Amino acid sequence: MSEKTLHIVNGDGLAEQMQELNLPGELIIWRELLCEGPTTRKLNDKFFKMRKKFLLKAYDISAENYEERFISEVERLKAMDDYDKVYLWFEYDLFCHINMLAAIQVLANKRMDMPVYLVCSKKLKGEKEFQPLCQLSISELKNHYENSIVLTSEDIGVALLIWELYCGDDPLKLKAQIKTKSNFEYLSSCIRAHIERFPNSKTGINSLERNILKLIESREITSRNHLLGYALQHQGYYGYSDSQMQRKLDRLSLFFSENENKIQLTEKGIQVLNGKKNFYRELLNEQVYGGVRKFDFLYDPELNRLLKL
Repeated sequence: MSEKTLHIVNGDGLAEQMQELNLPGELIIWRELLCEGPTTRKLNDKFFKMRKKFLLKAYDISAENYEERFISEVERLKAMDDYDKVYLWFEYDLFCHINMLAAIQVLANKRMDMPVYLVCSKKLKGEKEFQPLCQLSISELKNHYENSIVLTSEDIGVALLIWELYCGDDPLKLKAQIKTKSNFEYLSSCIRAHIERFPNSKTGINSLERNILKLIESREITSRNHLLGYALQHQGYYGYSDSQMQRKLDRLSLFFSENENKIQLTEKGIQVLNGKKNFYRELLNEQVYGGVRKFDFLYDPELNRLLKL
């Protein structure tokens, strides 16, 4: 009897490419953005209700759409119990890694006695440059599949712990896991990127927001779409989508102006970049990352630590 294989893939774009590989096995498409909004450790009715509310308010995603495109796939995953091995197809960034941790949590609630493999963005021998999986050719994608990483039981334990801490109320415990060794090559970088999403203790903006304002300062940017393209290109380990980054730019709009085919920093933008004023109170909102509110903690870059308010 042939082995039954399960592939869990982050997003439709990668899933379409994978189908051209004609690999054996079932395909689950993971369509979420769990790096934003509230989460709970178990993906149950409470979790789904919480996510529906957030996604409708933040991205105008209807409950019906969410049920059809995400919950139905999770329920398929929960119902499967006869696979012999699992392949996780996720990128190197925070967006994908948080989704991957949640997928592993669902698997762990069922069984974890089968081999689990990770297919992740990385530069392999013979490839000219580092590229996301969704941008690889079919032959390159096959190369990544054939060089997939076998995850140990210790790796699975690390993933479950990080997911639990992300859903918890104390990101200081999560920061302590940055130095944890595992076969998740980019997990430490993703945790570090997450920690730096909290407001800077001196300015009130976070690392990514500062980088966006630095782009405005250093480049000739002609429009909001032009800025969006730069922000997406230079976001590092976040992996935000167009809609996520657009929300980020909307929140930063008090720091730049748009006129005569040019985007430039306002006086407030200059002040915040130069560390002359703290804009924490002006930016304060109810944004949530996992189990905590963004503005309940501050990041001190000089000491590289989080401060709880």
